[in-house]
Amino acid sequence: MENNYERLLAQLLQQESDLQFSAFTNQTAVEIGSAILSKAQSENKLIAVDIRKNGQLLFHAKMDGTGAGHDRWIERKNNVVKHFGHSSYYMHVLYKSWNTNVKDSEYLDPMEYATEGGSFPILIKNAGAVGTIAVSGLEGHLDHEMITATLEKLLKS
Repeated sequence: MENNYERLLAQLLQQESDLQFSAFTNQTAVEIGSAILSKAQSENKLIAVDIRKNGQLLFHAKMDGTGAGHDRWIERKNNVVKHFGHSSYYMHVLYKSWNTNVKDSEYLDPMEYATEGGSFPILIKNAGAVGTIAVSGLEGHLDHEMITATLEKLLKS
């Protein structure tokens, strides 16, 4: 089982390396947020999407069937990305591989930090993380996939 964690952790780190921007504007946030919503609609999935840069909210939308609980999940997952500098799904898998959790190993309040998939760092090439792209509404790995699949498509075009 250890090897599966190592392989998945390596894949998640590779995503963070590959899915970087040369620049990230407000328009970029609107395009990404809209593309994530379109993907969710085409798959009949109900989600909330949140994009922040330097603490500023650039895009936020919730589909019918989502509510304040999704906003709370986004906030908690974003806190993980801001604290650790990695996607919340990477941190989820890392803690599972260590057979522990964020509360026991980092003394972080689980009401404020959720190591569950669905928040991804906005990374600028040669500069680092400047914000977060978050999705809530699905299982954690599917929230993560909703973001990364959209970024892969948009960054390749």
